[in-house]
Amino acid sequence: MTAHAAPTPGPTPDAGTQPLLDVRDLNAFYGQSHVLHGVNLHVNPGEVVSLIGRNGAGKTTTLKSIMGVLRSRTGQITLGGHDITRLPSHRVAARGVAWVPEERAILATLSVKENLELPPARRGGWSTERTYEAFPVLRERGHHPGSKLSGGEQQMLATLRVLRSAPTLLLLDEPSEGLAPVIVQAIGRMIETLRAEGMSILLVEQNLNFATRLADRHYVFVDGEIVDELSRAEAHTRRGDLLNHLSV
Repeated sequence: MTAHAAPTPGPTPDAGTQPLLDVRDLNAFYGQSHVLHGVNLHVNPGEVVSLIGRNGAGKTTTLKSIMGVLRSRTGQITLGGHDITRLPSHRVAARGVAWVPEERAILATLSVKENLELPPARRGGWSTERTYEAFPVLRERGHHPGSKLSGGEQQMLATLRVLRSAPTLLLLDEPSEGLAPVIVQAIGRMIETLRAEGMSILLVEQNLNFATRLADRHYVFVDGEIVDELSRAEAHTRRGDLLNHLSV
């Protein structure tokens, strides 16, 4: 894997398929620091796509740019063929994009049930009952404050909470980080269920086993650039290269 050998911009989706998300020539900045350099990627309907790279490679910045949280950027971002580049984050969310940040953003003083029910439910969104069925411990913890949950419980709560809004695109930032294997497996099963139901997911992940098991395609980031795009089969074939890349 050759660093900074950027692939041809914007790999072409399958014939006849319009990407749900299409990012073209995305550049992003923190103050005077240029942190994303001409990023091109797409996510097709019902597809799980992962962004792989070391800390600081630009993966989270890409999610923030798509969500409209980071406004200092250039390029074009379209969702379902509609330009969302200049929309504020609340309007991006209203278009059907949901973001679960790495820090999870659980409201510590509210109960589990209150955290779950705070976002308004939309038609087709997950009900409180369905979230309890997906992760029964949340029912048991229903009256506990968010601050009393384990890291895994917080991650599940944060993810299930946004599903009430019936998103078409889910942005997940390091959902498996620091969690027990049993929780990681539960999150993996949930992602598989969501894909089977037609949801598109853009996943930032450093757990290579988790990413390669779930994602249909992978974009490899180095220093704010995409340097490779791999299918699921190619990621498995080049597993050693990816592990070396992540460990450097």
